[in-house]
Amino acid sequence: HLRMRVPASHYENIAVTTNANASISTKKRTTLLNLTRMPFRAGNVLWLADLGRRCACPRLVCFAPLGLKMVGLLCAVGTGSLSFLLRVTRLTLDSIVILSLPMTDSLLRTPLEALHTELGAKLVPFGGWLMPVQYTSIMDEHAAVRSSSGVFDISHMGQVVVRGTGAERYLNHLLTNDVASLADGQGQYSLMLNEGGGVIDDLIVYRESDEVFFLVINASMIAEDIAWMMSQCAAFADVEVLNQSDIWAGMAVQGPDAAEVFAAVFPGATLPPRNGIQRFHGSGQELVVCRTGYTGEDGWEFFCAAEHGIAWLKSILAAGAKPCGLGARDSLRLEMCYPLNGNDLSPTRSPLEAGLGFFVVLQKEDFIGASVLKSQKENGLTTRLVALEATEKGPPPRAHYAVETKDGQVIGELSSGILSPTLMKGIGMAYLPIAHTKVGTELLVDVRGRKFPFVVVKKPFYKPQRKLS
Repeated sequence: HLRMRVPASHYENIAVTTNANASISTKKRTTLLNLTRMPFRAGNVLWLADLGRRCACPRLVCFAPLGLKMVGLLCAVGTGSLSFLLRVTRLTLDSIVILSLPMTDSLLRTPLEALHTELGAKLVPFGGWLMPVQYTSIMDEHAAVRSSSGVFDISHMGQVVVRGTGAERYLNHLLTNDVASLADGQGQYSLMLNEGGGVIDDLIVYRESDEVFFLVINASMIAEDIAWMMSQCAAFADVEVLNQSDIWAGMAVQGPDAAEVFAAVFPGATLPPRNGIQRFHGSGQELVVCRTGYTGEDGWEFFCAAEHGIAWLKSILAAGAKPCGLGARDSLRLEMCYPLNGNDLSPTRSPLEAGLGFFVVLQKEDFIGASVLKSQKENGLTTRLVALEATEKGPPPRAHYAVETKDGQVIGELSSGILSPTLMKGIGMAYLPIAHTKVGTELLVDVRGRKFPFVVVKKPFYKPQRKLS
C-alpha cells in the first residue's frame, strides 16, 4: 500500500537484507545494510522510532517489500544519511557494503505547478516540495483571506484511507481524540503520538461510514506517518491502511466568502457543515470536499484526481478566490495560534504541553502515549506553549530566536514567529517554563542581537470577525 511519489533515483537508496551473501540486481547504485546482527525477521516491517528532525538525515521517506530475502527499502534523504542510519540502528561498519550514489534534486512537484508558474508564483522548497510561497505579496494574500477569499495549493498534503471492521478501534488506539464519537460525514482534529507522548503528526480524521475513514496528514510526515500506522495495525484484525497521497490534487479555499465561491464552482451542490466531509460527482469525476481549514476563517478543502487539478483550480479562481501561497498560510495560522508540526509540535513535546488538551480524550480506552499524558495531567506540566506579542515596534520575530527574562536569563526560544499582517506587530509562540507562562508576563526576545519587549497573551492573537456556519 506504499507508493513513492517520485522515482527512487531521487533519493539515496538503502537496501536491507538478513542474508549476509545477498546481492541486489539493480541499475541504481545502492547501499546494502546487513541486518544479521539485528532482531528482525525477513518480512518484518522495519520502522526506526523518533528519527529526530535535528539529525543530518531527519526523515524516513519510504519503505516497501523487496522480496523473500529482503526486509524492506529505506530511502534516506540528504548527506549524512548513512551515518544517521548507523546511529539509529547501531550497525557496525563491517556489516555494510557501501556503494556510492550521487544525490539529485529530490524536490517533489504538485500537479498544479504549471498554473502556479503561469500566475507568477514565487516557488520555494518546503518540506521536500517545490511550493508557491507567494504570488503578489504575503500581506496582500493574507488580507484577501481575512476579507474575502483565497485559495491555497494543498496537494503536498497526504491522504490516507483506513478501512475495515477494526478501523475505529485501531484509530482510537492510534490517535488522541475519540473517533467513536464521530457520526458518518463528521471529522475531528487529532494527534498521533509516539510511546513517549510526543507528537508524530497532527491531522484531521473524517468518518465516511462505519468502516471507512479519510485522514489528511502533513506533507513532510507522509512516510513517517504511514510507517508508524503500518507498524501498529498488525494487532488489529481486518484493518487496511491505504496511502492515496499520489492520487489527489488538493486546494483549500479560505475566507468569509468561501461559501459563495463553492456555490459558484458547484452550482446546486451543498457545502458540508463545519468539520464535515462529502463525496460527490462533478463533471463526471469523484470529488471530496471537507469543511475545514487552517486560517480561522470559514473555508473548505477540495480534493480531485491529480490530472484534473489545474482545471478545478482555474474554476475556483474564476469564482473570485485569490491565489495564495505558503507565506500567507503561515501568517494566517499563527494569528490563530494553530500549531505547525516540526515547529510548534515535535516528538519531544506532548499535546498537553502544546495546549491541545481539548483534543485529547484521556477517558477512552488507552491509546499510544496515554500513560505519559495521564502522568502529566496528574503531576502538572513543567513547560507550556504560550503566545507572545511585541509591545513595541521592531523587526519580525522568527523561529529559534531566544526568549529571555527581563534580567537576561534565557528560558526558551520561539517555535514560530512573524510580523502579523493584521495586527502589524510581532507575534510568536514558545515553550516556556510554567513559572513564566502566566498571561501578562513581560519577557524579551533576542532579534539578531537586539532585545525587544514581548508579553505573554491569551490565545489566539486574532479572532475571526464573522461567525462560522
